[in-house]
Amino acid sequence: MPGFRIVDDLTSDVMFEAYGENLGQVFENAAKAMFSIICKLEKVSGKKSLEVEVRGKSREELMINWLQELIGLVDTEGMFFSRFEIPEIDEGHLVAKIHGEEITPEKGETVVKAVTYYKFKFEKTPKGYVVRVSLDI
Repeated sequence: MPGFRIVDDLTSDVMFEAYGENLGQVFENAAKAMFSIICKLEKVSGKKSLEVEVRGKSREELMINWLQELIGLVDTEGMFFSRFEIPEIDEGHLVAKIHGEEITPEKGETVVKAVTYYKFKFEKTPKGYVVRVSLDI
């Protein structure tokens, strides 16, 4: 089973669902899903890496903050990211190592402005976790 799927391609928003057997995996897959919209994920190498620390008051807020932080790093670092490792995570805090390369126009896809709460859902299932996220594009 793939780690994510694009649910709805709206005019001003794109929605995806990401899946994971544990919290770390659902956060990694959500980041991959978002970057599959931002860039040609399979063409982005992981030759540069950054460490990121994100906090939230709940796992829902942590997810929104995580994705928002990654969107910000596209601008501030001028990078696309393709690989995400989360060695440390709980309901309100994560530490991640993210891998990518400098932005090149031929690898770009869609500019994502923000994560929205539109139809946002984060639930624990018998198989792990499912998150639905809508992005403002």
